[in-house]
Order: sequence, then C-alpha cells, then structure tokens
Amino acid sequence: MAACLVYVTTGTFAEAQAIGRAMVKERLAACANIVPRIVPIFWWDGDVQEGEESLLLLKTADRQVPALIEAVKAQHSYDCPCVTVLPITGGNADFLGWIEAETASGG
Repeated sequence: MAACLVYVTTGTFAEAQAIGRAMVKERLAACANIVPRIVPIFWWDGDVQEGEESLLLLKTADRQVPALIEAVKAQHSYDCPCVTVLPITGGNADFLGWIEAETASGG
C-alpha cells in the first residue's frame, strides 16, 4: 500500500469544494483539504501573471491516481490545471491504512 498527496490549484473556493467533494464521494480520495486563499505568481501567455486561487489537497492511494487525475481534469475550469502527485513516504500507519480503506472501492 502506498499513499499520495495530490496538489491541485483551483480558481475559486467553490470550485475546490466541488472537486474535493466529488473526489471523496467517488472514493478516489479519502480526504480533501482546502486552503481558501493562495496567491500564485506564474508565467502564462508570455507574461508574468498574479492572481488568487484556492489550494485543494487530496489524500489517496497511489492506485487511484490515474483515475483521480482524469476526474479532476474533467471537472476543472482551467485549460491546463495544476494537478501534481507527491508520494507519502511515511507517517501514522493507522492513518495511511485509513486512506487505503476509504479508497478501496473507488474508481
């Protein structure tokens, strides 16, 4: 069993809530956490941009990652959404087991 943290940025808090709720409901993620306001500074369309986004963190089993990425992309408002996967290399074994159990029937 391997767990992952999926880092997603969204244009609004409501979008983060909708995507997070859908991923948990579909059991593609065991849990979604939302940081309501982050300020990105980035290159886009040949210029440096700055804006306001929400950060969505999804905790899942690595076997769910491909389906989760596709589901996030299907619901996301951005043309090229930030969806990155960070492996969880350690932590509370009980919590990591909970992630595995809660995503066992997803996808």
